[in-house]
Amino acid sequence: MTTGPSDDVKNASRRFLLYGVLPLWFAPAVGDWVMHRRSHIEDTSGLRESLVHALMMAEAGTPVVLGLVAEINPLVLATMGAAALAHGATALWDVTIATGRRDVTPFEQHIHSFLEVLPLTAVAFTACLHWDQVRSLARGGGTRRAWRLNPKPHPLPARYLTGFAVATAALVALPYGEELLRCARAERRRAAP
Repeated sequence: MTTGPSDDVKNASRRFLLYGVLPLWFAPAVGDWVMHRRSHIEDTSGLRESLVHALMMAEAGTPVVLGLVAEINPLVLATMGAAALAHGATALWDVTIATGRRDVTPFEQHIHSFLEVLPLTAVAFTACLHWDQVRSLARGGGTRRAWRLNPKPHPLPARYLTGFAVATAALVALPYGEELLRCARAERRRAAP
């Protein structure tokens, strides 16, 4: 089977999304967690801000999981877009909570820039790769199947999904889970008589 230039571009874009954009989240996520530790989040903005971080992880994680395991259709694209917008609004709320309660350095703000733009970048790449589904969404979705969660017709390799899940657990869930636990313990200490 012969592939044309458009197939080459689509394959390169897919590889860049899977092996570039998605893993790129890990470095700023760890960097942000380090900044929270250095500014003693547990003693400053505390549990409230850490819970907002958990919310942002859910807002970013949901479209990632959908994109990795579900067929890209109008439902998935609409969910990804809504989640990216919600993530941006929650990020603004997060900085509002932190500012004045702990030192949010220019370096941390720069890290936030990456964490805010990467969800939009992932949605944009996904939309470009599935332009037919974007057009379908713009026309209302058409069929009922367009508004159902369906498994990918050609699933991603289990090795990729496992590696991504392990990296996400180690570099996102574990550090932010530790932060949440640290903040909850500090909150309990302050509440104790």
